[in-house]
Amino acid sequence: MAWLNYHHLLYFSTVARRGSIALAAEELHLTQPAVSAQIKTLERSLKVTLLARRGRGLELTEIGRLVARHAEGIFALGRDLQETLAGRASDRLTPLRVGVVDALPKLLVHRLLAPVLRPDSPHRLIVHEGKLDRLLGDLVAHELDVIFADSPAPPSIPVRAHSHRISDSGITFLAHPRVARRLTGRFPKSLHQSPMLLPTTDVALRRALDAWLGALGIIPRIIAEIDDSAVLKTFGQEGAGVFAAPTLMVADIVKRYRVQPIGKTNLVRDLVYAITTERRLVHPGVRIILAAIRAEIGEGGAG
Repeated sequence: MAWLNYHHLLYFSTVARRGSIALAAEELHLTQPAVSAQIKTLERSLKVTLLARRGRGLELTEIGRLVARHAEGIFALGRDLQETLAGRASDRLTPLRVGVVDALPKLLVHRLLAPVLRPDSPHRLIVHEGKLDRLLGDLVAHELDVIFADSPAPPSIPVRAHSHRISDSGITFLAHPRVARRLTGRFPKSLHQSPMLLPTTDVALRRALDAWLGALGIIPRIIAEIDDSAVLKTFGQEGAGVFAAPTLMVADIVKRYRVQPIGKTNLVRDLVYAITTERRLVHPGVRIILAAIRAEIGEGGAG
């Protein structure tokens, strides 16, 4: 295996951060030709082009932005190590830039990200919520380290993205206790013509629910279609209708929204994927999240 020359990586990282070879050479106390030569050597060793000439200046290539992001994390960890060995607590936190598809339940998102929110976490969390297509654009531009989504990256996108299934749960139906008492005991037939709150049709869970209900010949009375999961649960809390949620989140939902389970099924699955541009989950923050999920729900619930 070829070894990475971290001096060359540092020179490149400095150029990427300062925006020019001249400014980087000044900071590094080197000549501009020396910096340029070291970066050329790094490009040859990695077999990639990191900088491209644009007019009279240089610009990071797409792979150059990726390498710069990784270099930022590498040198941040190095600084942390030095400060730890010197007996000082580090105040430099490695950023973890997360995209969250807006269809994911907020309680589930908090549970996913909780391991990197602890006081001793070496990561600074930056979260962006939105639709999957926009978040994929930010991922490809290396503005995000990972996306958490309710479906894998579509095969039609023109870039390589890898979808890692990290959570797999059955579904439980819940409602205000007054509504739940009327429907419990005859589940799932009791859902027929019962008031129901559903996600919008662009949400993976909604499509799975429609297929399951249709196969059983159950036609609910759809009161509302809501793309914000927290708003949907609030409507359910007020007695507007039945809603579905991941079974692994039921205890938290019951406690927070004071609703009651009606019944559950394992034939409808609520899936969560971590989408990255790398085949393996390499960011240490993402690996911490995955380890916590596996410890909580077991290897069978993540893949």
